[in-house]
Amino acid sequence: MRKTFVRFVFFLLYPVAFGNDCGPSEYKSAAGECCPMCNIGTVVRSDCTGDLSTTCKPCPPGTFISEPNGLHNCFTCRNCVESQGLYIQSRCTTIKDTVCDVLDGHYCIDYSNSQCFHAQKHSVCEPGQETKIPGTKTLDTICVNCPHGFFSPSGLSCTKWTDCKARNEIQIEIGSSVKDVICTPKRRGRYILIIPVATLFSIILYLWQRNKSFKLKCYTLQHPVEETTSANTTEPKYNTPEENSEEPVIS
Repeated sequence: MRKTFVRFVFFLLYPVAFGNDCGPSEYKSAAGECCPMCNIGTVVRSDCTGDLSTTCKPCPPGTFISEPNGLHNCFTCRNCVESQGLYIQSRCTTIKDTVCDVLDGHYCIDYSNSQCFHAQKHSVCEPGQETKIPGTKTLDTICVNCPHGFFSPSGLSCTKWTDCKARNEIQIEIGSSVKDVICTPKRRGRYILIIPVATLFSIILYLWQRNKSFKLKCYTLQHPVEETTSANTTEPKYNTPEENSEEPVIS
């Protein structure tokens, strides 16, 4: 593509550099004749001779010519190579070249004549870094290291370490540029919760036992235990034979 561009510029500047007695829309043939130029999209098939004008032919597919000219060959269309970070923005025609643009996530590293000829992927920030300036089509991504007290596990942005004290916790592991500190709840907080519960349970147990003892005493006073003696024991009474004989005889 660059060689084509150089040839085209040389063709345009040739009359200025070496002189040209022909008109602005003419070119000087190899025979020294001033011949009419071919229109855009066409090139010279045969130069003019005497009374015969220039004959032109259209550019074949895959070639183009974008200016009136006296050339015998068209320029080859440019290819936009994806592996070089480029894509086709507009396709080539007989009157204009292919227009390439930079793929997303890439930036141009070879730019000239308002065209990018090679692009590469944006740099990816490493863990412990963050993106200071995102990449563009002309500039690579700019990364910076996380300052002390911040971490970035993925390289996107730096996050401040967790403040364990603010969460009423204790720090059990220090942080780094790629990981956060590790906090854990304070253990004494558990004891603070257990002590009131244990105290309340002891009070309830004490009141329950006291109430049970009180009820037992009341029951004893209301229902005394009766002692049995020999005086209160009655023996069965048996009739004598005489008493039995006095009973009337039932016939």
